[in-house]
Amino acid sequence: MRIFLTGGCGFIGSAVVRRAIRREGHEIVNIDKMTYAASEDALEDTRHHPNHTLIRADICDAAAMRAAFAAHQPDVVMHLAAESHVDRSIDGPAAFVHTNVTGTFTLLEAARDYFMTLSGARRERFRFHHISTDEVFGALADNDPPFTEHTPYDPRSPYSASKAASDHLARAWMHTYGLPVIVSNTTNNYGFWQFPEKLIPLITLNAILENPLPVYGAGQNTRDWLFVDDHAEALLKVVSQGVPGQTYCIGARQPRRNIDVVKTICAIVDEQLGTPNGARERLITYVTDRPGHDHRYEIDPSSAETALSWRADHDFERGLRATVKWYLDNRAWWEAIRAKRYGGERLGSNT
Repeated sequence: MRIFLTGGCGFIGSAVVRRAIRREGHEIVNIDKMTYAASEDALEDTRHHPNHTLIRADICDAAAMRAAFAAHQPDVVMHLAAESHVDRSIDGPAAFVHTNVTGTFTLLEAARDYFMTLSGARRERFRFHHISTDEVFGALADNDPPFTEHTPYDPRSPYSASKAASDHLARAWMHTYGLPVIVSNTTNNYGFWQFPEKLIPLITLNAILENPLPVYGAGQNTRDWLFVDDHAEALLKVVSQGVPGQTYCIGARQPRRNIDVVKTICAIVDEQLGTPNGARERLITYVTDRPGHDHRYEIDPSSAETALSWRADHDFERGLRATVKWYLDNRAWWEAIRAKRYGGERLGSNT
């Protein structure tokens, strides 16, 4: 299967590329603008694999998207490219509307034009898989049931609003134009190669360096954590087995409070590096909460598990330990990012 994948040098996208090529044998046409969070290093050995083609292009560039479809004739589209950091969306929402809304519109139009040229078996198997987030559903109270495919949309941040808009566009292109669209929503991902602005890598690196560990509010916000390789497997199942018009909520049943995640990371780093200056929990610093900080996200993945014959393989503690160990073993990668993006200073607040 030839997959047209947007954002394939990002955190989740690169995990999809690695799995698709190594384990599934698919051909990947990787469209990536190579923004600050993209990394060709994250492709590992698939970077120069004959089944991988990297096109440096912006999904908002209509001519480039049409040319890529015409040149590479994909069987399916997996649309992952997005601006995704909530804090950045609060400070500068325009970029999120541009990439997540205008970019998705541009890609949908290019895909629709291409789809209209297909016939027979190629037309029957074509899919446009739009990958989204659980944040479009809003926030849960402690006793609320988890999100499902039937939860109404209620986005609370510029980021989640832009993703909700893109979800609606994707579904509208199916109902209006017949484009075979599938949508999936997922929980917070973590794992190897995640850009160090998100909670787990940020806290891990600051703990390694014994810098302050910023925690919003009292750290009571709860997130449902999914190991990125498990998500990559699920996404490939969605695009190959999913039914057009359906939504698949992908989660791992691993909810944790932010403060508990931070303390667990501290304990793992203490174990790995020792505590000559004292346990790293001493570095926890509570900072002013961000505007509109959603209290809790959690997905019930039952429907997707049944439909796709899939279930997350990693429990959170095992996955988190492996992730912290990866950052310990790959210091050169994140030190280069710090030096380039932050002048060597410690990173900012977490998500």
